Amino acid sequence: MTGRLHKERRAAIRTARLYEGTTPPVPLLYLLRMPAASSSVPDAAEVERYRPRLVSIAYRMLGSFEDAEDAVQETFLRWHRASTGQIASTEAWLVSVVTRIAIDRLRLASTRREQYVGSWLPEPIATDPAALPDHPVELSSDLSMAFLVLLERLAPEERAAFLLRELFDAGYDEIASVLEKSEAACRQIIHRARERVRQDAPRNPVPPDAKERLVERFVSALAAEDRDGLLSLFSDDVVWMSDGGGKVQAVPRIITGAERVVKMAVGFQRQGRGLVTHQIAHINGEPAVLTLVDGRTVFTTSLALDGDRITGIYRVLNPDKLRRVGPPPYMAGSGLES
Repeated sequence: MTGRLHKERRAAIRTARLYEGTTPPVPLLYLLRMPAASSSVPDAAEVERYRPRLVSIAYRMLGSFEDAEDAVQETFLRWHRASTGQIASTEAWLVSVVTRIAIDRLRLASTRREQYVGSWLPEPIATDPAALPDHPVELSSDLSMAFLVLLERLAPEERAAFLLRELFDAGYDEIASVLEKSEAACRQIIHRARERVRQDAPRNPVPPDAKERLVERFVSALAAEDRDGLLSLFSDDVVWMSDGGGKVQAVPRIITGAERVVKMAVGFQRQGRGLVTHQIAHINGEPAVLTLVDGRTVFTTSLALDGDRITGIYRVLNPDKLRRVGPPPYMAGSGLES
């Protein structure tokens, strides 16, 4: 190695040591990518343009939009404290840091979720089909509630590696640098993650227009309390999950089986007869159901689909998670699952 490269490497190492609080420290690969550091330091406006990408990564990691925004804000604070003139790639540095922050927060969250009342589901977010984020990957079903629930089966580093590779097309060298593991180890991590996700992923993807029609049929059958109509839509092993978070009453356990799910769905609908209205909304990149009482959101219902059948129903009633789906949450009452 030449003397000049020795100096550049030592300078990069010194810079990496300045980034305290990142666990582990910012990988050196991102700092050593270019032969020499750029003399042009990005201003705040230039760094801000990476926010949508960073929020997208953090939300898929954490399942909470508020937590994702906090992780991105912490990333920006670390950026402003860092010696940014030594960083070869602004975007790579930011992605690396926000991913490590999300990994650390996900590890802490796993302990909290063990104490969570009932089932935990990701926070739903409204997505306007005409105004989705600009990166092509955000247009896919990889934002869906069903996909985020699948991701909950992965360990934090598996989740990060899988998302960076499968959704954001990161190279194995980049992922190895983020996780501070060898490329071979990262290939194994991603292979295992793919296998775990594929085990329960739908075998028959559903086109967008077919999804819309299936959700419309679900809403019509539900509103009519049509047991046979609902049974015709459900797979035999359909799963029902509800998240009330201890704030409102909700089914505390996972329910499996078409007959049981239909009985429960129709029972809840009868309980809310004359009170609730259902409307189709675009939530997490897919058509879903927004249920209102007196013009306020009482819950969302997202569906997992496989071919022409509904295989999963994910209902979020926790009012703390309903702030980004439409009208303000309906705070008084049981959540209509009691």
